[in-house]
Amino acid sequence: MEVLYICLFIFCLQMTSISSATTSVPQADKDFVKNSCKVTTYPSVCNKALSPYAGYIKSSRLKLTYLSLSLTLKSAKASSTLISNLAKNKRLTNYEAEIVTDCIENIEESVDQLQQTLLAIANLRGADKAFQLSNAKTWASAAITNENTCIDAFSEGEVSSSVKKTVQKSLLGVTRLNSNALYLINHLY
Repeated sequence: MEVLYICLFIFCLQMTSISSATTSVPQADKDFVKNSCKVTTYPSVCNKALSPYAGYIKSSRLKLTYLSLSLTLKSAKASSTLISNLAKNKRLTNYEAEIVTDCIENIEESVDQLQQTLLAIANLRGADKAFQLSNAKTWASAAITNENTCIDAFSEGEVSSSVKKTVQKSLLGVTRLNSNALYLINHLY
């Protein structure tokens, strides 16, 4: 797990320097991201998330996939924080509080699974490459299942529209990013 945090730290440092240098990105790099996103489940979401990093990605499927997962993880963590803050709302009904509590568990598990996915992608070297790729697919898919479980829970029963909209909007963004990342994993090699 320590390796994952080191990788994420290095990635964050790179992203800081990348975002300031995106003005002179070669068209070929922009086209690579655009064409890669065109075939994902949510092309506009993919392109919007990844195109600012085209200069970093260049034409590397591995960087594209890793970055897509990193942005998904960042979004999942933000959703986890939002839903955890929602749980502190004293005006929630008992039913809403129960669903929010269950959702927090699901999204925290999703965050863990996305971290495992990143770790597997970071270790796609050597003899166990196929094993690591299989693990990445499994973890990313499981994360989507947890996100959808949370979304579905808010579709059922008596939940205020404001609570429902807040959670569903947040998690829908995560699920779409995650779906795109899973597509990229499945087409990595």
